[in-house]
Amino acid sequence: MTDLLAQLLGWAPLLLAGLAGTAYAWGAALERERRGWPARRTASFLAGTTLVVLALSPDVDAWADRDFAGHAAQHLLLAMLAPLLLVLGAPTTLLLRRLPHRAARRLGRLLHGPVGRALAHPVPALALSSGGLVVLYLTPLYELSTRHDLVHALVHVHLLAAGLLFTWAIAGPDPAAGRASVRARLVALGVAVAVHATLSQLLHAGVLVRVDEPAQEMRAAGSLMYFGGDLIELLLALALLATWRPAPRRADTQVPHRSAGAV
Repeated sequence: MTDLLAQLLGWAPLLLAGLAGTAYAWGAALERERRGWPARRTASFLAGTTLVVLALSPDVDAWADRDFAGHAAQHLLLAMLAPLLLVLGAPTTLLLRRLPHRAARRLGRLLHGPVGRALAHPVPALALSSGGLVVLYLTPLYELSTRHDLVHALVHVHLLAAGLLFTWAIAGPDPAAGRASVRARLVALGVAVAVHATLSQLLHAGVLVRVDEPAQEMRAAGSLMYFGGDLIELLLALALLATWRPAPRRADTQVPHRSAGAV
């Protein structure tokens, strides 16, 4: 039963990515004919689903199992780059447009409810994404995931889900009630950058981490996570700044006071 559940969890992200990509492409085509839909969003979402399928493909999964550098590459694709592309596709906005009016209103109420507000805040997302990495590498969880298929599959599910939530909370173009200020999101992103960089350095040095892999693979993985993570986090920061709009300044409606000697 445990092996069957592990297989189902292992295939679930692949199946969901395929179904999500197909449904998105179909909905985007219909919406483009009706009210218009940016082609860049469709391209971004489909690229994200493709990366999820690639990251969890048998070849990449086998590479990650035999080489810790492969694990780092899989981690970057699944937890950082694919979520960024998926979120920039604005799937919730497309879904709200395509759903029947009543269903769209229910989804809108859910997004504006307590759960939606909590998920839109960067602190819970930061705890799940960066905190999850700390638990993965500084506790026996990584070793456990290499010996048990169910734990291995659950780690993949968590990496993808936490990456999606963090990216959406930081720079998602979809509507979100009570979204934190740009300054707060930049701070959260800065903390995530610091945590990721620190873990990368610890893996490179083989210090404090609970990962028993060859030193050469550890150094390669640490370097890949450090430089690759920095690049993706820079793209996330640019996506955040692209959504920023300065508050309009109020025009000065008072007539300038003339001095008594003015002509």
